[in-house]
Order: sequence, then C-alpha cells, then structure tokens
Amino acid sequence: MNILNTIERQQEIVRLTQQQGKVSVSDLSARFGVSEVTIRSDLATLDQKQLLVRSRGGAIVNTELSRELSLKEKGSCYSALKRELGAAAASLVQNGDRLLLDSGTTTEQVAHHLMQHEDLIVMTNGLNIASVLSKSDSVEVMLTGGLLRKKSMSFYGSAAEKSLGDYNFNKLILGVDGFDLKAGLTTHFEKEACLNRMMVDIATEVIVVTDSSKFDQQAFHVICPLLRIHRLVTDTGIPERYAQALEKQGVQLHLVERTQ
Repeated sequence: MNILNTIERQQEIVRLTQQQGKVSVSDLSARFGVSEVTIRSDLATLDQKQLLVRSRGGAIVNTELSRELSLKEKGSCYSALKRELGAAAASLVQNGDRLLLDSGTTTEQVAHHLMQHEDLIVMTNGLNIASVLSKSDSVEVMLTGGLLRKKSMSFYGSAAEKSLGDYNFNKLILGVDGFDLKAGLTTHFEKEACLNRMMVDIATEVIVVTDSSKFDQQAFHVICPLLRIHRLVTDTGIPERYAQALEKQGVQLHLVERTQ
C-alpha cells in the first residue's frame, strides 16, 4: 500500500476515520506499509487541518463539518484514477453536444479529454477548466462569470446563476464532495450547491463523475437527490449496495478499474 503519496495516504486516512469513527496508529501503519512515526506525523497534520481529532494511540472523527480540501490538495488525491475517470466521462460526450461542465479537479480531467471533440460548446464555472479548453481550436468555451472563489478556482453567485438561464444544454457533467443513498449529492460550499442545482434543473442529461471515496460521505449542502442523475462514472470501489440501488433506479454505471 506504500504506493500512495503523502497526500493520497492522508486522504485515505480521513476517509477511514469518517467511515469507522476511529483509527489506530498500529493498524494504519500496517495498512499503508509505513512506520508508526510517519502515521503519527500524518495524524498531526490532519488534526491541524481539523480533518480529524488526535486521540491516544490514533485518531477519531471530527464531529464538526469536515474542512474542504483546497483545489491543489484535491488534485493530488488519486490523480491517476481521476485521469481515468475523466477519460471515461469524456467518452460519453458526442461531437455537437452543448455541455455544462462543473468546476473541480476530476472534471478538469474531463476537460483534458475533450480537446479533440468537434462542434462542442462547453460552459463552465471552473476557471481552471476554461484554461484547459482554451487550448483547443475545436471547442467553444463559455464561462458563467460571477464571483471567483480562489480556493477552488470556481465562479459562483447571482451573476453565475443568471448566465445559465439563457441557454439550453443537453448534458451536464457534475463533480461532488459527497454521495449518499439518503442525502443524495452534496457539496461543502452553499453558493456552489445553489449553482449546481440550477445546472441539474436545466440540463437534459445529468452525468456525475466521482471516485469511490465520496460514497457514504455527506457534505452540508444538498445539490439534489440521486433520482435526478442519469449516469454515474466512478471506479470499481463503489459499494455493492450503491451499485444495486442505482441500477434499480435506472442509473447507468460506467466503472473504471481502481488499482490504488
């Protein structure tokens, strides 16, 4: 398991802590194949970031709302997997589509795989995504405008929401912070949740792209219930109960192999 870099390992430690409620230094050391000194350093870093709380011999879940990772931190987590997810999601986009592409690091990987599409219009609230697509001669790029949230390089607010009302989009590719069978799709930032809800409302087809670490996670702000989505692009780490529930609901699953 020592194939993970430091940020990836720490992200996995946070996920395990949230899932189990508490973790021990000895168990984490064995799981990741690193020394207990390294694990203690990880836990100290994560405690400082308020992503968990240090305890004797390990750590426990932070009962307060988990701090949102920055764009740079998110981009470093599961980077190889995100590239594969981006390619899989981009394969669902056809030449001639009018596409809404949500901000985020996984959706940025979608953008990288859209560069050769023809007659494609992409509107995004992600400054990083617009920057990627600006290098393509065959993709028309539109920004929502609005207030720039520098932490995530995403636009939000009334101007961004207003811009969506003037166009028709046949597809939306949406990233999320949390994916839960009961809570639905969720995100950490209220204004972004509002914008995402509008995106879901106006798009003919909703495609969600996320790695499996987001399952059983609930951020504070709800985007929409799961019944609003049409396709889910994720990895083979998806819990079986999620796969069964979503397929029963008619959601088409597109899975990439998770090797990490």
